[in-house]
Amino acid sequence: MADILIIDDHPVARLAVRMLLEKDGHNIVAEAGEGYQALRLANEHRPELIIVDLDIPGISGIELIEKLRAAEFQCGILVLTARDDDHYLSRCMSIGADGFVGKRNNLEELGDAVRAVMRGYAYFPLKRKDTPTSKIPEVEIVAIKNLSSRELQVLRYLARGEKLIDISDKMHISNKTVSTYKTRILSKLELHTTLELIDFARRHQLD
Repeated sequence: MADILIIDDHPVARLAVRMLLEKDGHNIVAEAGEGYQALRLANEHRPELIIVDLDIPGISGIELIEKLRAAEFQCGILVLTARDDDHYLSRCMSIGADGFVGKRNNLEELGDAVRAVMRGYAYFPLKRKDTPTSKIPEVEIVAIKNLSSRELQVLRYLARGEKLIDISDKMHISNKTVSTYKTRILSKLELHTTLELIDFARRHQLD
């Protein structure tokens, strides 16, 4: 059985995951609700498996995975998220995650995914065909792929209508830095206004 770190900003979600995993005999070494805390706990406990949600404050789940792999963490990393669109699936695969489970499946797959990853196998759902993503212009899909993890995180917050000052608090960066990210996002996506940005994000299910 594995020593596992659970990362999710919703306490109820963490409890549900903990109960399921402990029922299967796993040991939960720690829980985190924020990206920087998760990074510290990962270094402290060196778990065999990390289960991480993508949409967490501080540094996002995607950036956390990037930092862990850059630091040569060899543990298994399993993404558990409600953001199960193909874009997020592809990005998680490319940055070194070992598995990807959508929360919309009511955690039914989690046990299978954990067993697969701990045995050294990847666990990713097949990409869906005939989804809205497949009808979106290729140039827009490429533009999203060119966004950095931080830019993608800022885009999500902006798409929800959050103010720059609130975004800076959640990401632990300055208001000026958030503004710089916003400018870069608009440039990369070839957009001109916040309204265009929000519309773009919602069409691509990035909000």
